[in-house]
Amino acid sequence: MNIKILQCAEAEIAAAMDYYNAQYPGLGYEFAFEVKESIDRILSFPTAWPIFVDSTRKSHIHRFPYGVFYKVHKETIVVFGVMHLMQPPEKWEQRVSEYSE
Repeated sequence: MNIKILQCAEAEIAAAMDYYNAQYPGLGYEFAFEVKESIDRILSFPTAWPIFVDSTRKSHIHRFPYGVFYKVHKETIVVFGVMHLMQPPEKWEQRVSEYSE
């Protein structure tokens, strides 16, 4: 299985890392590690998380109030967002509707 992380999701990871590193040095790197672990779990078990909305799945990131929002398209996992769980759902729902393989 392949993975495609959209640029907007990569930007969210970078912004969260900056935020957490500003709160406590090194915490942003711990966040990045947890994101990587979550993505590795998704790659190993892509359908382990229940369908959230419109075939989109959400995997929670350990230790941080963030989730990885993704869809399985054929042999590719597409990550639409790595967002704080208090974000309005419209933010990632729009990305899902705009994405075309």
